[in-house]
Amino acid sequence: MSRFSANLGFLWADRPLPDAIRAAARAGFDAVECHWPYDQDRAAVAAALRETGLPMLGLNTRRGDVAAGEMGLTALPGRAAEARAAIDEALDWARALDVPSVHVMAGVTSAPEAAQVFAEGLAHACAEAARDGITILIEPLNRRDTPGYALSTTAQALALIEAVGAPNLKLMFDCYHVQILEGDLTRRLTDLLPHIGHVQFAAVPDRGAPDRGEVDYRHVFAHLDALGWTRPLGAEYRPGPDTDASLGWLRAARG
Repeated sequence: MSRFSANLGFLWADRPLPDAIRAAARAGFDAVECHWPYDQDRAAVAAALRETGLPMLGLNTRRGDVAAGEMGLTALPGRAAEARAAIDEALDWARALDVPSVHVMAGVTSAPEAAQVFAEGLAHACAEAARDGITILIEPLNRRDTPGYALSTTAQALALIEAVGAPNLKLMFDCYHVQILEGDLTRRLTDLLPHIGHVQFAAVPDRGAPDRGEVDYRHVFAHLDALGWTRPLGAEYRPGPDTDASLGWLRAARG
């Protein structure tokens, strides 16, 4: 049976992170993950994780200047020092909260050297993360939601993983993004399974709760079970004004 992680970047996002962790535990999630926890009280977050017994599976590097439309720094030419500082900050939080994965964000750029710059930043991230057994994740984002993002296909992600050559560099397979980008989800999950470090999901096309839209997640979850995937799957969807009211899919999955 599938297990599930609440992505607190979207679920219960109207609450401080410690309260969102407690809400996820009450709802019956097996784990949590987040986006950018850096304005939170880290000691309070750690206390909520201990209290609930939920592991935090992952967090993201900073986006940069959000007002200017930045969505990560690591592939941006001329920003290597800032990118490495963001990576080191994320790894510091991961070590403190016993988080096993860090998603290193590429950024929006059309520079021809972006792939090489991104690979160099990822090599630094992987080397630093390996000291503590942390996995580095990269995630293709669809062009509709994030135009110009430097990583937009699973093929690009695999090329980067091969170029960097670090065993702790893995693909974040977000079913929402991959369905929009490429489709054919179950076959892609099968083919890419050795390279996948985390799986996320949301309804397509509106990124809402997964019990609607064009993807039958009952089939996707069963397929992952058949493939032997046992780690919690990340519920990274926009729940609307009431997260608890959006959780019918979770109750149904629990049987």
